[in-house]
Amino acid sequence: MKRKLLGVIDATTYHDDLEDLLTHRSLAALPFAGRYRIIDFVLSNMVNSGIRSVAIFPKMQYRSLMDHLGSGKNWDLNRKRDGLFFFPSPIVDFDGNKIGSFENFAANLDFFYRSTQEYAIIANCYTVFNMNFRPILDWHSRSGCDITEIHHKDGGSMEMYLIKTSLLIKLIETRNETGYTCMKDVVNDLQDHYSVCHYEYDGYAVMIDSIENYFSTSMNLLQSEVWQKLFPKDQPIFTKVKDEPPTKHVKGSEVKNSMIANGCVINGSVENSIISRGVKIGKGAVIKNCIIMQKCQIEENCYLDSVILDKDVKVEAGTHLSGTAQSPFVIRKGTQQGALMNS
Repeated sequence: MKRKLLGVIDATTYHDDLEDLLTHRSLAALPFAGRYRIIDFVLSNMVNSGIRSVAIFPKMQYRSLMDHLGSGKNWDLNRKRDGLFFFPSPIVDFDGNKIGSFENFAANLDFFYRSTQEYAIIANCYTVFNMNFRPILDWHSRSGCDITEIHHKDGGSMEMYLIKTSLLIKLIETRNETGYTCMKDVVNDLQDHYSVCHYEYDGYAVMIDSIENYFSTSMNLLQSEVWQKLFPKDQPIFTKVKDEPPTKHVKGSEVKNSMIANGCVINGSVENSIISRGVKIGKGAVIKNCIIMQKCQIEENCYLDSVILDKDVKVEAGTHLSGTAQSPFVIRKGTQQGALMNS
C-alpha cells in the first residue's frame, strides 16, 4: 500500500456561502469540532490508509493552512522519502474565471512524474468523514475500471476519485486538447472513452459548503452516535498539537452537553455548544447552541444563542446576540461586538 497509492488533496475550492468564515483562511483550514481543521479528516484518512506521500494544492489564503500543517509531523508525514508536499497555486486569474485543479497540477507536473505510486486518490478538502481507502483500492483493482468515483449511499458524488497515476498525468497533459479542467469534467463527459465506476460509501460523511451546513454538522457532533462514527479509536483524526493548560471551571459556572477545548476559563453557563481553545466566558454570560472559536472573549452578562464567533472576537458585557439553526449569527474574525452595536 505504501508504494501503491498517492494522496492528492485539492484545496482550491471556495464556497461563497462560507464567505464570512473564509476572509482570512482557506476552506481547508476552517476550524471544526473545537480543535481540528476540516482538512484534518481527509489527511488523517489517507495516513490511516497507509498513504505516505500526500500533495496538497491550495489556491489562496493559505498562510493559516501552512501554519496548521507545518512539516506534517503530527500526521507522521515529515519523512526523508515521500511525506507531505505543499504546492500553492502560482496561477492568478484577474478576470474572475474559475481555474480548474488540472492547471494547478500542471504547474507541478514534476511531482507526479517522480511519484512511484501506481495509483492516486484525488480528494476534496472539505468533507467531514472517516474512511479507509484500502478497500476502495482493492475494489478498483478488481473492477478493471479506468476511474472510480466515490459516491455516498445517501447522495451523489463525494468528489473523490481513484485513478492510475499514469492516466492522471495524461489527463493533465492533454487538458488543453480535451477541455477537461478537473476530474469532475472527466467523469461527467458522456462521450468520454474512459470507463468510470462508482464505489458506494455507507459511512458518515458531510460536505461543508455553507454556513447553515457547517453549523448543523458541528451541532450534530454533540450527539454521541455521530461523534463515535467520526472519531473511532482504530481510525484517529490527527491535528496540530498545541499544549494548553486544562480548562478552568470557576465556581458557579455550568456546562451542559458541550465540547470544551483546553485553555478556557468558564465563568458562566454553556449549553449545547462547541468551545475552542483559550476562550474566556465571563460571569453571568449564557452561551447556547453556539460555536466559539479560539481565543474569543465573552464578557459578563452576555447572552448568545445560535451564534458563530470566529477567532479572536471580543463580545462586550451585556451584549445579546441571537440567530437560528438555519441562519446562525456570524461574527467575523478579530472583530468586537458590543451591546450598543446590536441595539
